[in-house]
Amino acid sequence: MKREEYISDEAVVKRVDASIKIELEKKKVLGIPAVIYDRDTQKIYYLNSDGTRVEASEKLRKGRYSERIRQKA
Repeated sequence: MKREEYISDEAVVKRVDASIKIELEKKKVLGIPAVIYDRDTQKIYYLNSDGTRVEASEKLRKGRYSERIRQKA
């Protein structure tokens, strides 16, 4: 494949965003809770079809893998 045949990064991002929106709408219609990660609170939530959020879990580890390994040594 030549470089001219590749799609741009912006097009990839748009396609990913569209696929995520479609998947969330599909789960909403089927009544299946979607799993959402909130970066601000660093918690995992179940997003129900009626719009309610139920906390599932918190972030288990803090820091990058290399930083955690360095602390153990």
